[in-house]
Amino acid sequence: MKEKITHDDLLMAYAAGHLPAALALVVRTQLALSAEARRRYAFFAALGGALLETIEPEALRADAWERLERALARVEPAPPTTDKGGDPRVPPPLRPYVPHGFEQLPWRKYGPLYEVALPVGDGGFRTRLIRLRAGTGVPRHTHAGYELTLVIEGSFRDASGVHRRGDLVIADAEVEHAPMAEEDCLCLWVADAPLRLTGPLGWLLNPLVRI
Repeated sequence: MKEKITHDDLLMAYAAGHLPAALALVVRTQLALSAEARRRYAFFAALGGALLETIEPEALRADAWERLERALARVEPAPPTTDKGGDPRVPPPLRPYVPHGFEQLPWRKYGPLYEVALPVGDGGFRTRLIRLRAGTGVPRHTHAGYELTLVIEGSFRDASGVHRRGDLVIADAEVEHAPMAEEDCLCLWVADAPLRLTGPLGWLLNPLVRI
């Protein structure tokens, strides 16, 4: 079984610059939505800075500056995040992927939910925006890997409670739940493996699952 990860693990890894792009997008988006997440991130960033001050400096190689310049030249510029005519509800980290607002995305219906894939570029992760209408839910399931669900709008309930704007839910193989939208709900969703339905017909439907 994979080692469990926590919200604080993600914030610390993000502060250290060690997160894959899909997970970094989740953290950046939560930081745009949640004052509590920003407070905790500031603590870890300050802690990292304090630790750096205790490390003995190492002498640089003679060609260090030239190597840095070559590396920077290979970095593609980030897409623009301005959204002059788009949906003001879109958090700034998502605007490169949602340039004209949520309603203009190519939503596809998949069972009780609507989804659209985001081209984040991490081969090991699937990144999607997911919508549930109030009163609808995802069938009971568990996970072959990690599932991160960040609430952007609305709220949903599962066995762990009610989750609202800015809340991040991390699920793994030890979690079995059936999320239900209490109101129209929009989430950023990232997973590294398909979910596994655990209801009476799960064994039959699991080969068809693509989220």
